[in-house]
Amino acid sequence: MKIGAIFPTTEIGNDPSAIRDWAQAAEDLGYSYILLYDHVLGAERHDRDPEFFGPYGENDPFHEVFVTMGYLAAATSTIGLATGVLILPQRQTALAAKQAAEVQVLSEGRLRLGVGSGWNYVEYESLGVEFRGRGKLFTEQVELMRQLWAEPVLDYTGRFHRVDRAGILPRPSSAIPIWFGGFSEPAFRRAARLGDGFIYASRPSLMAPMHTRMKEHLESCGRDASSFGAEAMVDFSAGPEVWEPELERWRQEAGTHLALRAMDTGAEFIGERHHGYAGPDDYIDALRVFMATAAPYCAQEGTAAAPR
Repeated sequence: MKIGAIFPTTEIGNDPSAIRDWAQAAEDLGYSYILLYDHVLGAERHDRDPEFFGPYGENDPFHEVFVTMGYLAAATSTIGLATGVLILPQRQTALAAKQAAEVQVLSEGRLRLGVGSGWNYVEYESLGVEFRGRGKLFTEQVELMRQLWAEPVLDYTGRFHRVDRAGILPRPSSAIPIWFGGFSEPAFRRAARLGDGFIYASRPSLMAPMHTRMKEHLESCGRDASSFGAEAMVDFSAGPEVWEPELERWRQEAGTHLALRAMDTGAEFIGERHHGYAGPDDYIDALRVFMATAAPYCAQEGTAAAPR
């Protein structure tokens, strides 16, 4: 099992040295990857129709994922870089493919691209993309991105895209795994058809039924679940009495990845409690304390389809 660290994007602050120190600490402590959340805009919740829900609002800062991964790639040497998840349909497909390829080149093959359709309809509108119907766009985006990464010149006509004998350079130095995230049956079905893995946004004990559904969809698509990545998360505030049984549960479920979430923002939304981090050093301390419990679970390396 690969153990990862979720970048505390809303709380780490803007000091480049603090961000560098946190990433280097994760690498030095033996974490396999850093997982970054994605939002471009935060929106006020009140007086919305339809009702606006979600763990983040206008006061929650998010470091832009591709720029941040470029910085982290330069500040580290071996640790993987993953998005969990990039809200792909609200982004221009060719541009996102170009940015991902650049991260893969500059990190020397450390990128895992987790993608999802998102929940923030205000963000979609602000970025000039229709919120409804985003699922069909999403599916075509994945197809097009893989072709842009693989082919020097592409002639592509889809429902939402036209690429007239053009391509991106540099192309990725190695294949970029595409994982999916979400909570719905459409997300599971899409991942079973198109994905290299799935990111479950909570504890293994809570996500196990979803993982069972995911394996059923894989079977219906004629795919082997043992070559498909599965990632869950645990919150630092839960404490060692929860971490160890959750790690063991995920190992029993044949999970390939598990990430530590040490961040108070949005804790209530996912059923966790506040820890009360006092500054950048506390996020590094959380990495150190959790790894003392997680280290015995790092021995098993996961699957060929589930890098970093």
